[in-house]
Amino acid sequence: MDIAAIEKKLASARTRLILEKPFLGALVLRLPMEQANPEWCKTTATDARKFYYNAEYIDHLTLDEAQFVLAHEALHCALSHFARRQHRVRHRWDVACDYAINPLLINDGLKPPLGALRDRQFEGMTAEEIYPSIDDNNNDQPMDNHVYDDDKESEQNKGKNSQWERGEGSEDKGERNPDDQGDEADGKGEQEKNDNPDVDPAAGGAPQPQPLNQTEKETLDVQWQQRLAGAAQQAMQAGKLGGAMARMVDHLLQPQLPWRMLLARYMTSAARDDYTYSRPSSRREGPAIYPSMRSDQIELTVALDISGSIGEKEMAEFVAEIDAIKSQMRARISLVACDAKLSEGAPWNFEPWEEFIMPKAFKGGGGTAFTPVFEWAESLDRQPDLLVYFTDAQGEFPKHESPFPVIWLIKGKGKVPWGTRIQLN
Repeated sequence: MDIAAIEKKLASARTRLILEKPFLGALVLRLPMEQANPEWCKTTATDARKFYYNAEYIDHLTLDEAQFVLAHEALHCALSHFARRQHRVRHRWDVACDYAINPLLINDGLKPPLGALRDRQFEGMTAEEIYPSIDDNNNDQPMDNHVYDDDKESEQNKGKNSQWERGEGSEDKGERNPDDQGDEADGKGEQEKNDNPDVDPAAGGAPQPQPLNQTEKETLDVQWQQRLAGAAQQAMQAGKLGGAMARMVDHLLQPQLPWRMLLARYMTSAARDDYTYSRPSSRREGPAIYPSMRSDQIELTVALDISGSIGEKEMAEFVAEIDAIKSQMRARISLVACDAKLSEGAPWNFEPWEEFIMPKAFKGGGGTAFTPVFEWAESLDRQPDLLVYFTDAQGEFPKHESPFPVIWLIKGKGKVPWGTRIQLN
């Protein structure tokens, strides 16, 4: 093999990804490439820190296929598959992760190598959604080696990285690589290889890295989320982030905390106490004036979308939650309801000591426009400290961002152009 040519192929594949697929290219750049010892790496692998490759395997790939395997490993890391397994069985989880990743790459125009798992019924699904459909006795094999995890599976799930190592055109799933058979004849099975990554130092290449511990997983999880967000932003600015990739990124970067907890956090933050430098009582000793805490009242505007897509039960649940949070702070609430225009009777004002309740009826149910609420709020003598809008985000947004903080509490998959988006369902 010409190692220099193999390294050049990988470098060319990475460069092409950067130019043509900037989202994937930015992620691939975060994984240094290192040739691995073929005793443990039959195809490619990652430990969420590096991209490991079997030189012979890369030598057999086309340039297009090399792009695919690079992007495949980078997505495993960017999607934090190493940190999301939890209680799940490793082999089933690894298979589910490949079924989640490969359609994204194929639909983005990349060409998969032999052995890449794909099933159209799983397209658009996350690994968590796919996992229950993977049977305990499933014989599918990931095309790569996920070495960020402990391997506690049975022998049948080890050493079978892909169809490639079993030989092209092989239909006998029990057929073994001759090298594997030789190891077994010498009394050296895959278990010994995993326990001793340097089983054959003469073969060259990096030894198998140790699995990640919990602290390393948590640290890398945060790092890869930041990298994912940065890569997505760069690709969107270049106009080269496909729809499926964009939806995947949006799903992963959405806050994972319950909406009630997030809403309480933002409301409490907006109402937090501040410092005052007002002169203290003359009885206080000393010439210095030190800042002291003062408590202020928050002006909170709550807007309800009454265009017809939000049900009464959901509105009641939302209003009850606002009332519960209001009891923890001094908040004066102005309630407005809007479809294409503000509802008659709006606003309904509630002082901090008053219960926040729904009016008996709203006149609405037409189209949706968010502009009337913001035009009304910006016309007030004192604008809101915080505006919370309960909606499905299907409507006309203002052309300019509001001068005050906005939380969009969204039912469904609607997008918002600015403000903080919290997923309701």
